[in-house]
Amino acid sequence: MPWFEDIEIGTRTELGTYRFSEEEIIRFATKYDPQPFHIDPVAAKIGPFGGLIASGWHTTATWMKLMVPHIRGRVDKPDEDGRTPAAGPSPGFLDMKWPTPVRPGDTISYSTTVVEKLDMRSRPGWGILRSRNEGVNQKGELVLSFIGQALIERKTPARETK
Repeated sequence: MPWFEDIEIGTRTELGTYRFSEEEIIRFATKYDPQPFHIDPVAAKIGPFGGLIASGWHTTATWMKLMVPHIRGRVDKPDEDGRTPAAGPSPGFLDMKWPTPVRPGDTISYSTTVVEKLDMRSRPGWGILRSRNEGVNQKGELVLSFIGQALIERKTPARETK
């Protein structure tokens, strides 16, 4: 992970693609989101979506599955003191949407784009990075959108502003 100061707003990264199978949609939803339109193809046909769809949580968990290797794979060179930047936990996400259902056989392409950087008064050695995260199906339809937040270590602690 780069240092907070080295991350540029507007940087877009393609995280990869993932194909959702009917079997996997049912397995995930049975365990985590057991609503009829996620777990029962027959009941789903008469449901609000006209067929089986993936849980939005499944769609989002798959984004995370692709994001983690991206984060782990980005290791910057140590600074003059031998330190390498650390990525901390997420303080949460904003504005999560699942505007188009993900159906069996859909292939979703995931991406992340840096949209904002915030200094932290409470932790001057860290900053908050905000990124727009999206999933788009093979038809070009947006299926997932949210703003993710992550604590990223700073090379030089931010100065307090008065």
